[in-house]
Amino acid sequence: MANVIKLRKGLDIHLQGRAAETKLTLKANGHYALVPDDFEGVTPKVVVREGDHVRAGDALFVNKQHPDVRFASPVSGRVVAVERGERRKVLCVRVDADKEQEYADFGRKDPTKMDGKAVIEALLQAGLFGYINQLPYAVSTNPETQPKAIFVSALRDKPLAASFDYEVKGQEQDFVTGLQALSRIAKTHVGVGPQSPLVQSVAVLQQQTGQGIEVTVFDGPCPAGNVGVQVNHLDPVNKGEVVWTIGDPTVVLFIGRLFNTGRVNLTRTVALCGSEVKKPCYVDMLVGQELQTLVSNSYDQDHHVRIINGNVLTGRQTTKDGFLGAHSSEITVIPEGNDRDELLGWIMPRLKQFSTSRSYFSWLMGKKEYALDARVKGGERHIIMSGEYDRVLPMDIYGEYLIKAIITGDIDRQEQLGIYEVSPEDFALAEFVDSSKLELQRIVREGLNILRKENA
Repeated sequence: MANVIKLRKGLDIHLQGRAAETKLTLKANGHYALVPDDFEGVTPKVVVREGDHVRAGDALFVNKQHPDVRFASPVSGRVVAVERGERRKVLCVRVDADKEQEYADFGRKDPTKMDGKAVIEALLQAGLFGYINQLPYAVSTNPETQPKAIFVSALRDKPLAASFDYEVKGQEQDFVTGLQALSRIAKTHVGVGPQSPLVQSVAVLQQQTGQGIEVTVFDGPCPAGNVGVQVNHLDPVNKGEVVWTIGDPTVVLFIGRLFNTGRVNLTRTVALCGSEVKKPCYVDMLVGQELQTLVSNSYDQDHHVRIINGNVLTGRQTTKDGFLGAHSSEITVIPEGNDRDELLGWIMPRLKQFSTSRSYFSWLMGKKEYALDARVKGGERHIIMSGEYDRVLPMDIYGEYLIKAIITGDIDRQEQLGIYEVSPEDFALAEFVDSSKLELQRIVREGLNILRKENA
């Protein structure tokens, strides 16, 4: 029987445009790109040249600090460009796909007959190891770290988030195989939501593998699905300790497919969602696939919209010429809001706007779905110690004091307040409700980067 942890703090934001559980068949245009910025903490070193031919699974770039950590091409084809930005920073490696796909063969393997070292080596060879992150610092991990545990969150609960229960249908064996592989490295905790069919699948796996895997049900509002929140409640990270985290459960499918087929298959089920999308639905796409064919006719071209690679809280703004992120399970289209001209502004009673402070009468409407736009509705101001963060941060951490310590650069204070346990996404909701309009996720990321450099 799975353990159940009930969380009371948090906030569910009900938005219009949730994807219906139907799939759209999408014909790809053959343009792909792997973006190093999708892998936090990785300094890329490109190992291919323009004109090279690669197979699906061949490395496009490696982590400069740990060259054995490779990043695999999602398709076979010709490398058409290595795009660079300022100071020759690698922006992406672009590949045009072959009509007939060719796969690098890594051989089928049974993870139950392998030890942790062999599993790690298999993931390194196939270019999948870099998809695993770690706490502290919330960065892509490296094989030299020894985790005390591995945490997998199979619960997606951010606004308009794609349902993993829907994605995993028909792929349960790949998910189970992926968990078996991870459990050979360290004890693996799997966080799921209430009513999730995965509870039964993982329960059967527990009986087969003994104590290597533990499933926990997290029952509560967003951000119960954040892997950092789950770590905080199950096995908090202290200074000097490391846990590996997989907040994107599709990565477990990638790992399972590798062991079951011997091939790298980076296909994921993506939700095309948002209030501007005409017919929100799901579509199967490869990591790095160009978004042009997906979003070109999905919304009214006359509207001012923001296309987000990911969800509305933590995703990155992109364009139709962008590429599906390595960890993106949603492509969200919402109004930009820069063409709005409202009479009397904030002083109006507003029945169609969402507010966490009951400033608008809309709080009387119950669980109404809102079409929110991208406006910040205010400017940055002094931080207000009002307890706003604490109401949406279900962690044993004083969020406001931690943010102040990061802003002032007080490293000792940051360590005392638990910076090793957090990642930027844990402050996404706090950023949404923050009346000071601070970019909390950016502040936390900069603080983690400075701390990582200091402790290197």
